[in-house]
Amino acid sequence: MAYALHFAASMLACWLTAQVLSRSTWTWRSPRVAIVCWQAVGLALGLSAMGVPIALGLAAYDRPTGSALVTLATDLAHGTLPVGLGAPHLAAVGVGLGIGAVLLATTVRSIHGTVRAQRRHRDLLALVARRDPTVPGALVLDHPSAAAYCLPGMRPRVVVSAGTLDLLDPAELAAVLAHERAHAQERHDLVLLPFTALSRALPWFAWVREAHDRVALLVEMRADDKAREAHADAPLAGALRRFAAAGNRITPAGALGVGDRDLDVRVQRLLVAGRPPRLLGTAALTVATNVAALPVSLFLS
Repeated sequence: MAYALHFAASMLACWLTAQVLSRSTWTWRSPRVAIVCWQAVGLALGLSAMGVPIALGLAAYDRPTGSALVTLATDLAHGTLPVGLGAPHLAAVGVGLGIGAVLLATTVRSIHGTVRAQRRHRDLLALVARRDPTVPGALVLDHPSAAAYCLPGMRPRVVVSAGTLDLLDPAELAAVLAHERAHAQERHDLVLLPFTALSRALPWFAWVREAHDRVALLVEMRADDKAREAHADAPLAGALRRFAAAGNRITPAGALGVGDRDLDVRVQRLLVAGRPPRLLGTAALTVATNVAALPVSLFLS
């Protein structure tokens, strides 16, 4: 029972940490640190959701969950179970393993669906997109709406629409292209994938869906930071303003677009100077690491 309480406490810690991260604005100044914190919370939540029913079912062994599972497998192979471990306890173990299977299946399904959508769009781009010497390293899509997005993968593509070329001046366009290349270089699609899987596998946790949205915004802010390393803040802020005013933005499934999320917040962030809060970031990383360490240690013990 003690180990089940540990997993339950870990889930509570995940919720509390998520609440703090969701309401904190320091994360906007250190998006990379905040993303790592969210990833630690996501890992802890997934393991704890599995661990509570498994630990309840294996309470008769009175040992950490990982070694208890190994012992259960050995006992089942020999056809002997300890006193106090019956069908309801095995059912609880099955529920925990089922949650893990759902998480794994959802992740695989998300990967498959994303890769398939990316492949279809990549094939479409081969037919309808064109190269333009004024936009090196990118494909141009003849569409009047504003669009600038990265199609990630082993062969990433940066795509802009003809409407975007008409909308932005050269400095703004260069900043937007740097933003999209950052998505491709840092594989932000993989950063978002675990949270997509969690929100689908654990739909009864509304804050998990909110976590996905928060991480998606932080991913955009991280790409903004990479763009501002090579370009001034003003061109990127100006481009985001123009995207916001243009409306009717298009980003296909499986892609990451510059104008997808909270443009006003991102513009304000770019124009208000602020140094990354190192002390807060270090403290948050320490807390998030400890939150993730408990369920991990229980499964590895």
